[in-house]
Amino acid sequence: MPVSTLHFYEAQGLIESERTGGNQRRYHRSVLRLIAVIKVAQRVGIPLAQIKEHLAGLPTGHLRIASDWSSLSSLWRAELDQRIEKLTHLRDQMASCIGCGCLSLADCPLRNPQDIAASGGAGARAFE
Repeated sequence: MPVSTLHFYEAQGLIESERTGGNQRRYHRSVLRLIAVIKVAQRVGIPLAQIKEHLAGLPTGHLRIASDWSSLSSLWRAELDQRIEKLTHLRDQMASCIGCGCLSLADCPLRNPQDIAASGGAGARAFE
């Protein structure tokens, strides 16, 4: 991992280091696992702000244990399941919409999602 990444994570408050007399950073062994968790979370698309927020919710004052990581995993799994559901729905809409070739403003859920004026029929309308 590039040193710049470690410095960035530290600047973001995700990890901590101690300084030696020569001002070199030294990381506790537990930081290695934390970095691995952060990298995995990033790889699946969890934003760093969310990672930081969830890490802050873990108990402090002890080395993190398997149940701590399990709780993070459960949180992120639920978020990933929601994202997968949305992407699957979008993919299915895209296949039917682009597949028909019309890209109609009246019927296309991709070009005109949640159309509130569609129920009033064709033509322009003024909304108050």
